[in-house]
Amino acid sequence: MASLKSKTLFLTVSLAAVMAATACSPGGQPTTETAKASEPAQPPAPTMAETTDPLILQARDFLEPIPTEVPAIEGVTSTPELVKLGQSLFFDPRLSASHSISCASCHYPGLGGADNSPFSAGFHGARGGRNSPTVYNAVFSFVQFWDGRAKDLVEQAGGPLVNPVEMASPQAHVTEQILALPGYTPMFADAFPGEMDPVTLENAQMAIAGFEATLITPNAPFDQFLRGDANALTADEKAGLGLFIDTGCIACHSGVNLGGTMYQKFGVFSDPDPKYRPPEDKGRGGITGNAADDYFFKVPTLRNIVETAPYFHSGSEPDLKKAVAVMADVQTGQTLTPEEIDQLTAFLGSLTGDQPELTIPQLPLSDAKSPLPEK
Repeated sequence: MASLKSKTLFLTVSLAAVMAATACSPGGQPTTETAKASEPAQPPAPTMAETTDPLILQARDFLEPIPTEVPAIEGVTSTPELVKLGQSLFFDPRLSASHSISCASCHYPGLGGADNSPFSAGFHGARGGRNSPTVYNAVFSFVQFWDGRAKDLVEQAGGPLVNPVEMASPQAHVTEQILALPGYTPMFADAFPGEMDPVTLENAQMAIAGFEATLITPNAPFDQFLRGDANALTADEKAGLGLFIDTGCIACHSGVNLGGTMYQKFGVFSDPDPKYRPPEDKGRGGITGNAADDYFFKVPTLRNIVETAPYFHSGSEPDLKKAVAVMADVQTGQTLTPEEIDQLTAFLGSLTGDQPELTIPQLPLSDAKSPLPEK
């Protein structure tokens, strides 16, 4: 590809113009594509070493390292007791109607916080229509779910519990089930001191969100590079970072998460193959009912992406190199050479950070009075 660096400003400005144009309704008012439902959690400012390395300085204009401290969630007072409760609820399959599906079923530690399946299996084996996004670093995203229907992790935590295709528990059943497991009552009391009736679905959601906020993956080679270690990336990874900037990928995949800060149309310069973008899934448009929002999705994080195949909201591409080629084509209007694809993929590999070290907790025991699973 000729003169990639000369295209940087043009592509970034072009993408911004396309986003601005497509994010307005016929009346000229911004739609939900650009309206942020809530601000991402604000991490502590990382320590950045002084450097004269031009690539580090260029990357710092758009990207940030993952903090080593767990960020706060608005409205959630995180304590060790709350996180412990959230971890138990995250791993407890008895919150599902069948007692066989937990949050961890679709967001499995050890599989990049996802499940490496196009569509996750839910109640009685039913499968939804979108790929499960990673829970790792989800706290840094400005909204949750591909279509942004949850404003934050607290709201997101309640969705799968009651979704008939996922855990399929009626709202009342979740609280009943928790109350019927005697060991949870003191855990809720410790996590929500001073409350008369701490065992509620809302509190369960806050606890799960508080635990999920701890699932961050700092200290990736790229984070070390951003902080000032010019030797943290290989030559191919640096070349891939340069391409990432110069081809305009960085216009959407920016910030701490290299994504998760905006909605963008899947198919800016051309329509993707229907297997990648099924025509019946309108994305954000399915939530707002506004045709201008059709095929807009939350830009996904690229953190730990080598661990979270298959790719796209459709879970339709298992090969990361092919996914890179598709994105370059339909999002930036460029055809990459095999060498450029290899370099970009090498850079994406540098985004794998320290994985959370989790112990599956001992869950509160059922007894003779505990509800049985639905058949």
